[in-house]
Amino acid sequence: MIKLEPFTEKDFDLLISWISTPELMVQWSGAHFKFPLNHEQLTEYISPANLETSSEYIYKVLANDEIVGHISLGRVDRVNETARIGKVFISPAARGKGYASEMIHQILNLAFQELKLNRISLGVFDFNFPAIKIYEQAGFQKEGLLRQTNKVRNQYWNLIEMGILKAEWQASAGLRGIQSNV
Repeated sequence: MIKLEPFTEKDFDLLISWISTPELMVQWSGAHFKFPLNHEQLTEYISPANLETSSEYIYKVLANDEIVGHISLGRVDRVNETARIGKVFISPAARGKGYASEMIHQILNLAFQELKLNRISLGVFDFNFPAIKIYEQAGFQKEGLLRQTNKVRNQYWNLIEMGILKAEWQASAGLRGIQSNV
């Protein structure tokens, strides 16, 4: 079982240690940050002014009181009841233990049950097969392919757009035997 807790300045060094290459930086954040990741960029990311304007929920992921990942729910639009999952990362030592699936289920629970949203989207690079599988198992559907959205070194990467609606999440939660009180 994992817990989502607010990401704070105390967590910066650990996250910085995980994002060790330009490729990992782009996989984690798209074009949001510049490599190498540093305290200045992360301070701006979690600043209260930034959070107020972007309506972003930023979390560290804990398993047995150890930080194993990071996730955010951003672009929260309460008028249209939408948001976007981003900056998903599982530490190298914690991969393959089911934490990513739990993390996605918890962030969807927050989005649909607590925030009462209707649609959640995300982007994932087309070569990230493990992540795509996790998102599909959570109920996300592929909605489109954005070609050559990011240039990393001398390669262009394609981004798959995925989304899930509250009704789809409720149906998939029911199939897994999870209580949904939405």
